[in-house]
Amino acid sequence: MTSVLTWQQLRDLTLTELDDAADGWAAVARRADAAGTQVDGDMAGTLSKSQESESAKSAVGRLKRLSGNFDYLRTECGLIRSAVNGLSQELAAPKRRLGAALDDAGANSYTVNEDGSVAYPSGGKNAMTGGANPGGTAFGNNGMLAPPGASNGGLYGPGLGTPGPYGPGLGGGPTLTPGGGQPIKGVYEPNPHQARAQEIADSIAHALREAREIDGRYQKALGELKAAPGLTVDAKTWADMAADAGTVRSAARTYLLDEVPLDKPAAARESWWAGLSQEQREEYLAVYPDVIGNLDGIPSVVRDEANRENLQLLIAKLEGQGDEKSQSQLGGLKEIDRQLQEGSRPPMMLLGIGDEGNGRAIVSYGNPDTSKNVSAYVPGLGTALDSDFAKNDLKRARDTAIGAQKYDESSASIVWLGYDAPQLPDNDNLLHSGAVMSPERAEKGAPDYNSFMSGLATTNEKGDPHLTAIGHSYGSRTVGAASQLDGGIPGADDIILIGSPGVGVDRAEDMGVGKENVYVGAAENDPVSKLPSKEEAIAYPLSGFVPGGAILREVSDLGDDDLWFGKDPASEAFGAQRFVVDDGPRPIIDGEGATPAHSNYFNPEKDHVSANNIAKIVAGQPETISVERHR
Repeated sequence: MTSVLTWQQLRDLTLTELDDAADGWAAVARRADAAGTQVDGDMAGTLSKSQESESAKSAVGRLKRLSGNFDYLRTECGLIRSAVNGLSQELAAPKRRLGAALDDAGANSYTVNEDGSVAYPSGGKNAMTGGANPGGTAFGNNGMLAPPGASNGGLYGPGLGTPGPYGPGLGGGPTLTPGGGQPIKGVYEPNPHQARAQEIADSIAHALREAREIDGRYQKALGELKAAPGLTVDAKTWADMAADAGTVRSAARTYLLDEVPLDKPAAARESWWAGLSQEQREEYLAVYPDVIGNLDGIPSVVRDEANRENLQLLIAKLEGQGDEKSQSQLGGLKEIDRQLQEGSRPPMMLLGIGDEGNGRAIVSYGNPDTSKNVSAYVPGLGTALDSDFAKNDLKRARDTAIGAQKYDESSASIVWLGYDAPQLPDNDNLLHSGAVMSPERAEKGAPDYNSFMSGLATTNEKGDPHLTAIGHSYGSRTVGAASQLDGGIPGADDIILIGSPGVGVDRAEDMGVGKENVYVGAAENDPVSKLPSKEEAIAYPLSGFVPGGAILREVSDLGDDDLWFGKDPASEAFGAQRFVVDDGPRPIIDGEGATPAHSNYFNPEKDHVSANNIAKIVAGQPETISVERHR
């Protein structure tokens, strides 16, 4: 049976011993981290670069498993460290309150009894007897209501089963025990020591109640931090670790999460993180990798570290779920993990990951904090966290980074899936899909995109980086919505709109960067960039059934420059710079599906001229792009 914390134990508790224990677990976690880094870099990395035999590949595989073991060890030790540290930090307040009460009792020559009650001496003058009022004992009120049927009938005292100041059936009047005699109901006790003794007893009871709650919470958390026997770290092991992290989170919420500036702008978050000690940072990474990894304003290397760990937790979580959405997201997560393990050039960084909605993933090629040029591409129609996204959309960002680095090595490119893009309807009829044809998803995602862009501008070490916002397909509508929020897109110098069905803005000059810095790519055979306007969509079906149908169609779009979400970005009326792209395969006719040209803009193999123009803009050399006349 677990013993209950007493006030004597709380008094005698040496918090520095808990701090020392936490530091010990932290040291183990750091050693595990260093060992894992050495295995990854000096051993597995070197071997994979110098040897290509099957035995070498097998050895690399074993080394990666060893690295995974060190990663697990680091994480578990970090959780234990956070739990012990949290216990020490939270016990400090009730310990101080108890110490002050004991000092007060000593200063007044009161006696604190074993059960926490306070005995006070006689004092004052009894008007009835002419002698001094007898002393007594004050029992603490800890402020908690007793459960129904409790023997004390009202409030817990400092010890289990100890009567509180309000006895059962006494109508709330004070229960006094003058001179150790029987309680006297409802009689005012004028002893001047009684009120002060009661305050001290209440303080002791309150401190003890608070300390017991804290002790019980962390005792439960530490009791559940148990590793399974053996050396295999698999999905089940990570699932257990995810549960462990949840337990520590629950215990340490007040100690850790409440201090995170979740509702503050990116600059305030950067300042908060910079003001933390290394030990505090390690704790947040151990307990809240999902929060830190997805927090705009946190340095990219830190987000990458946190999200790589959170990626394993998400994989473990979804492994045990059989629904279609979970399995689809699991496929995307595993593909991202595979690419991270394999490594890439430019280096791949995971700046965000999550399973909410259709899934979240933010991946950068190149370090956006150390690069002079940074782009953030918003994908659109049909995009979700799945294996297709992990293969195709990540490749678009990587191709852009590789292309931009040919013109300026200090370039990084990001794919930002930080919102729920509309999904393709089962029948592929875009005009009959409410989500696809509504601006709601774009307008909901726009604030999050701007928050991310603000974070890029804040954490970049160049001071004033060249930032490019890129929107493809429905993603261009999201970028358009972001440009209309207060202040526009934070830090953006250029905007690229590709395969756009309209951006909700009718003039490039209204996008906040100057019309000369808005660039548009629209393939001749891309049907998404030619979606009819809402008026045309209504007029076309009617035109075949009413006299003068051709005139009705023309009147519905005078100038033929309106799309579903507003003015055609490739039109002269919009006013952006249109760059050359390949016409692309024709829908259906060329045997590549309904929208093959819509997917080729970033691909240097299928549309070199478009990919090259995008790369030049991202690298800060837009004056070298090849320009095409407006529609």
